[in-house]
Amino acid sequence: MIHLHDELKKCLVAGSEFDQLMNMDGETFREMPSEGRRTLRFSCNGLSYFIKIHRGVGWNEIFKNLFSFRLPIISAKNEWQAITKLNELAIPTTPLVAFGERGINPARRESFVLTRDLGETISLEELCAQWKENPPDFRFKRALIKEVSRIARLLHNSGMNHRDFYLCHFLLDQHQGSDPFKPLLYLIDLHRVAKRSSVPRRWLIKDIGGLYFSALDIGLTRHDIYYFLTGYYQKPLRKILEDEKDILEEFTTRAIQNYRIMHKTTPTLPL
Repeated sequence: MIHLHDELKKCLVAGSEFDQLMNMDGETFREMPSEGRRTLRFSCNGLSYFIKIHRGVGWNEIFKNLFSFRLPIISAKNEWQAITKLNELAIPTTPLVAFGERGINPARRESFVLTRDLGETISLEELCAQWKENPPDFRFKRALIKEVSRIARLLHNSGMNHRDFYLCHFLLDQHQGSDPFKPLLYLIDLHRVAKRSSVPRRWLIKDIGGLYFSALDIGLTRHDIYYFLTGYYQKPLRKILEDEKDILEEFTTRAIQNYRIMHKTTPTLPL
């Protein structure tokens, strides 16, 4: 099975598109031999693309995930479906250009997902790294928090959870137009996204706890955290603090645990 946008067909030889894309040359961005994955960037007719190539995870990786009660990601199909769903939800992400998959054996299934390069972007991890020393414009910061909360709310309300929900996976479009207080954020790195009728509590905690962890050193205040929560839950703060008290504590515990593992010290929480 292969799906190609017309813009890419002119770069490929008809009849052998799958093999050409699976063996594409370009600038390697990430290589995960144990998972059979490789990500690279290449150009075609003046346009830049990213392709994620999956060459089969092997039975060891499949059983390791199953024994940990996790569904193994055996192809690029999961990311293709996640991008399609985010488009339906009006959550900006990488534009899908091609997807292909072949093979019956799940341990040796070959696949790829190809997206258009987003161009001039910066991750929120990089953007926010200097906020403690050089605080941003208050309205700009609040606009970013509002958009991150909107994306998180839509994602989770749809039954999807990211599983790597950190600031580094939000990209800010640096050519977003004349109004800096209406930021365009892309959610990326979707290959592990899980989709259900509703998100189990443990996965909500992993997503929001992970997001909180990644924001602990950027100089957020307690009021910034409250602003995120009112955007995420869409109800008054007092009601949130009453109704969601237990899960808010679990979000915080998860963030602190992640921080201790990463930095070998206890974080200072927003005041």
